[in-house]
Amino acid sequence: MEKDLLISRKSIQDRVKELAAQISSDYEGKEPILIGILNGAIFFFADLVRELSIPIKIDFIRAFSYGSAKTSSGTVRLTKEVEIPVQGKPVILVEDIVDTGLTLKNIIKAMELKSPESLRICSLIDKLERREATVIVDYCGFQIDEGFLVGYGLDYDEKYRQLSEIYVLR
Repeated sequence: MEKDLLISRKSIQDRVKELAAQISSDYEGKEPILIGILNGAIFFFADLVRELSIPIKIDFIRAFSYGSAKTSSGTVRLTKEVEIPVQGKPVILVEDIVDTGLTLKNIIKAMELKSPESLRICSLIDKLERREATVIVDYCGFQIDEGFLVGYGLDYDEKYRQLSEIYVLR
């Protein structure tokens, strides 16, 4: 499959630093729990938490909805739950991409049942093309209108995650 460069590594690094500065400012004096959504968010999550200037705790959740297709199956399975207590704590969900919004909406519902003090969303990519569920992205890296994206954690059938830049797959 052909791919075209969309976002350079330098642009990603710069934007991650900006997001980390904003989160650090917003949560000054607090210790938020950042929850990475596996597998796609792993590179973004690691880069983001290393740039934060505040104390944090981290955990991960795993959601599955794509399989080997380019479109969401519409069915979301949580295959790894959060393991540290979040009740009464500020929580930030860190996602690679918000596409249809269905996966994130399901994760938000599950997290709200755990009664966090607050729940915010940080996503590297907010893609508007196929949005089916209303999801508010509090910290957005890049807003993209359309295209199937790979690289920097984003994959197609578990391929291309390791690329250091973001591409549109054709």
